[in-house]
Amino acid sequence: MIRLETILTPGRSLVNVPGGSKKRVLEQIANLVARELPDLDAQAIFESLIAREKLGSTGFGNGIAIPHCRLPGCSSPISAVLKLESAVDFDAIDGAPVDLLFVLLVPEAATDAHLELLRQIASMLDRVEVREHLRGAQSNEALYQVVVDTQNQIDRG
Repeated sequence: MIRLETILTPGRSLVNVPGGSKKRVLEQIANLVARELPDLDAQAIFESLIAREKLGSTGFGNGIAIPHCRLPGCSSPISAVLKLESAVDFDAIDGAPVDLLFVLLVPEAATDAHLELLRQIASMLDRVEVREHLRGAQSNEALYQVVVDTQNQIDRG
C-alpha cells in the first residue's frame, strides 16, 4: 500500500500560501510541483487540475479541498499540502470557503492504489483534530509532520 509520506515532501508542504481565487491556487500548486519535479510541466498540471474541477468541485466541506487528477508524464503519485493565508471560494459542497488543500496527482493509468490514496486523504481530513493540527501548523515542516504523525496514528489504529 502506498503511504502518504512517501509521496509528500516537506518541500511540497506549504503554510501561508496567498489565496486569491480557486484558479490562482491551482496555478500555484502546478508551479510548486513543477519546481520540485522539472520533468513535469506546470501548464499541463494546471490544465489537468482545472479540467478535473470542471467535472465537479474537489472542495468537500469543512474548508478542505482535495484537487486531484491523472497526469500524462507522471510516473508515480505526487502529493502536496497547502494551508492558505486566507480561505478562497472553491465551490465546495457545503459552500464553505477552502483554506486547506491536499493535492494528489497520479499517473494516467491510475489504479486502485491511487483510489485508496484518495480515500486515505479523505478519511484523514474527516477528523476534526487533524484539521485543527493542520490549521495550527506554523511552518512547512510542522505541516508535513502533522501528516506523517496522523498517518502513524491511523496505522496504529
